[in-house]
Amino acid sequence: MASGTAIARPRRWDEPFGGATMAETDVERVLGQPVFAAIDQERFPASQPLPEILRNDGRVVRFDPGDVIVREGDYGNSVFVVLSGSVSAVLDSTTDAELGRRTHAGRRSMWQALKQLWANNREPEARDIQRYFHGRGDMGVRGTNSHAQSYIAELSGFLARHTTASLGPGETFGEIAALARQPRTATVVATEATEVVELRWQGLRDIRKRDRGFRDHVDGLYRERRLAQQLEESPLFAHLSPETLAEIAHQTSFETHGSVEWFRDYKQVKARDPSAVVEHEPVIAEEGSYLDGLMLIVSGFCRVSERLGHGHRTVSYVSRNNVFGLAEICAHHWHGEPLTVRRSLRGVGSVDVLRIPTGLVERHVLPNLPADQLPPLPARAEETQEASEPDTEAQAVRTDTDLGLPQDLVDFFVDQRTINGTATMLIDTNRCTGCDDCIRACASTHDNNPRFKRHGPIHDGIQVTNACMHCADPVCMIGCPTGAIHRHASGPVVIDDATCIGCGTCAESCPYDNISMVEIRGQDGGFVIDQEANEPIQKATKCDLCYDQLGGPACQRACPHDALIRVDMRDTETLADWISRT
Repeated sequence: MASGTAIARPRRWDEPFGGATMAETDVERVLGQPVFAAIDQERFPASQPLPEILRNDGRVVRFDPGDVIVREGDYGNSVFVVLSGSVSAVLDSTTDAELGRRTHAGRRSMWQALKQLWANNREPEARDIQRYFHGRGDMGVRGTNSHAQSYIAELSGFLARHTTASLGPGETFGEIAALARQPRTATVVATEATEVVELRWQGLRDIRKRDRGFRDHVDGLYRERRLAQQLEESPLFAHLSPETLAEIAHQTSFETHGSVEWFRDYKQVKARDPSAVVEHEPVIAEEGSYLDGLMLIVSGFCRVSERLGHGHRTVSYVSRNNVFGLAEICAHHWHGEPLTVRRSLRGVGSVDVLRIPTGLVERHVLPNLPADQLPPLPARAEETQEASEPDTEAQAVRTDTDLGLPQDLVDFFVDQRTINGTATMLIDTNRCTGCDDCIRACASTHDNNPRFKRHGPIHDGIQVTNACMHCADPVCMIGCPTGAIHRHASGPVVIDDATCIGCGTCAESCPYDNISMVEIRGQDGGFVIDQEANEPIQKATKCDLCYDQLGGPACQRACPHDALIRVDMRDTETLADWISRT
């Protein structure tokens, strides 16, 4: 028998933030900042001391005047503390044009739409490279790949156009995205030579867990800057006064469940037996337990399941701005029912939840809730089947879900994380004849370059096609050094070709393999060569949902057999109608 090889057990910080551990002098500087100096290091175990967390989950980043630290609308999972210098946070809104993106234009005219039928290039991935030299407005880029840095060339003019807030040494920003992986709410630029410490979510999580003072500081900023606004975005709380929202926000707790980097484990999830997937999902509220508050989903997705026999069955899924536990609270308030969770709530990937005390819901929400909006109390599984009925028969009978979809199809969509899509491409393989009209239509609207592949996982005749789903949680947007990949004002996630530097960060992050890196050509058909590396230049490409086309997605319009749909997986009524059509 071959002898084994002894190695040290891998730790999560074997891959330090930014690829290199922080220098000892930088760790000491960070520990000297008031927000970190107040932390009681005795609360940290010997295996995970505070300096070690900072060393491996933090990095000191240096910026020149005009450098863009974060952009409004970008996704991120880190928080920043200013060490020296100063930064300005834009309090009003920055435009795509200001940030160097060229996807801000509206839809094409009728003439432009017709012209593309005969004006498309015959060479694959051809570009008019002259447009790369026309500048990017106020924006410039230096460096390459993940080390690229965007900067504002005319900083004084940019600041004069906007209302800004100045942040100096010891002040914190970026906590909203770090806590809840929400889009960055403001563009932040360095106004002088500046150093910041950037702390990724793993370190933020561990320090918040160990030190209450630090947790209260970060959560306090979150409450002050964002929490009340998130409550207001929910239809359930939208009618409340600012004073009432502030009261609720003050008593609401913020929770994170699952891994923020769920997409890195996605392939492991797909490889598991479907019946075992649910067992690996974190339980947020367990069936039969006491319900200690209403849960508002801030980001991510949850599976709603109930026990059946020795396993669980999925009855629905919920996402951002959905609430869980309202039916039980209503039954308790109006009919004296016990506050017991009727179904389990499980995190699918990473989920952020606001837990709102039941008393506040009863006092402020229920009195103004119309009678026709009162949710029915979910029946317990044992209440809907005969006591003498065998489990196998019960499982065969109970195939309907709250979504109006077959049980196995709901499990398939949740297990495959297809529910993340706001414009998922589904193909009915029983109707599809393989005519390729969808692909030809896609090519004709994208300069003869189709932006999807007509294959993907299939269940019961429904194929989830390899086309960008324009996710509700677009992890592909995290880490783009120039902000080239972004959410367009009309909703789709798009890539600005002029700003993309071909680093491949988005393609590597997409858990569904729906972003491709292509070698671009000039109008003459020859490859565009990087003059320094002497290699063809690459750009990231994907489905853009035909955001600039008059009629919307060309693939769906071109299908002659009603076999293809682009659907928001949260619109379960449309989804169920399409699947059940005759």
